[in-house]
Amino acid sequence: MKFRRLLGWILVAAAVLAASVWWGYGRIPQVAAVPAHRGTAVEIVYATGGVEPVRWARVASVVRDRIVEICDCEGKTVAKGEVLARLDDRQVQAQLHELRAREEFSKREMSRVSELVGRGVTTAQAFERASMDLRQIQGQISVQLERISDYVITAPMDGVVLRRDGEVGEIAEAGQILFRIGVPKPLQVVAEVNEEDIPRVKLDQLVLFRTDAFPDQKLTGQVREITPMGDVITKTYRIKIALPDDTPLQPGMSVEANVVTREKENALLVPADAIRGTSVFVIDDSRVRKREIKTGIRGTRAVEIVFGLFEGERVASPASTDLADGNRVRVTNAPASGS
Repeated sequence: MKFRRLLGWILVAAAVLAASVWWGYGRIPQVAAVPAHRGTAVEIVYATGGVEPVRWARVASVVRDRIVEICDCEGKTVAKGEVLARLDDRQVQAQLHELRAREEFSKREMSRVSELVGRGVTTAQAFERASMDLRQIQGQISVQLERISDYVITAPMDGVVLRRDGEVGEIAEAGQILFRIGVPKPLQVVAEVNEEDIPRVKLDQLVLFRTDAFPDQKLTGQVREITPMGDVITKTYRIKIALPDDTPLQPGMSVEANVVTREKENALLVPADAIRGTSVFVIDDSRVRKREIKTGIRGTRAVEIVFGLFEGERVASPASTDLADGNRVRVTNAPASGS
């Protein structure tokens, strides 16, 4: 009986000891040890934008009416002036017929008054009045013909129909874009840059792109145009980035653009999340030591260390707010981060 009681106390003590060890070990923060390494430090300006042809146009309806005819031309080449769609123009055509009838009447009236003037039966003022009525109607006919031409939607340029929106029977609203026509090559990215970053963006700078469509491909471009005036509402400036002819990007794709504003070879780099303020935590055996540093180029993933750290020294990543100088840590190795 005494042996069983003793064994029970031993098991309880062992469980308490194990729990204490687990609790104490579990409270020790775990960090990844990343060595400071040499690489290319890159400073970038971030922007977002979309891919579009350099030469293209939106084709919209200028009147509101029903679509009665539309081309099956998406992805096909069209010539400037080629008919793309027609809207229901029966009402405006009827108005034109009415004006034509009034024109014929005015012409006959003009002829009759001219004959009376020649016989001295009426005055020159009557002739002028008839002439003015005829010119007024002919002016209305010219305006009506212009209105009728708005019901025929034509291609504004030679190119490919990149997209068609609308079907026969639908109502086309005034200003509604029905077609997008452009020249497939060359392409460009039109991106928006925050106003605080635009002073660092210059012509011909290299641009690196990221897109979900091609996650593993290196996509590049070059800044070719910077809009001189920004948008005071969004506080952004527009830039246009030229793409190479062999780019896999397609019109309409969205991209993240990283404009390379500064680049430095053989820089000492650590992960950006290893820096807290102006310091890093260097791993010394199973403890961390806080060390002041001076940084240079700051990239999105890596930061250049100018002073305070040596190549190969391991730093804690990430440098969480829980870390303090001299803290014991659980260390896991991690590969060196890229540029």
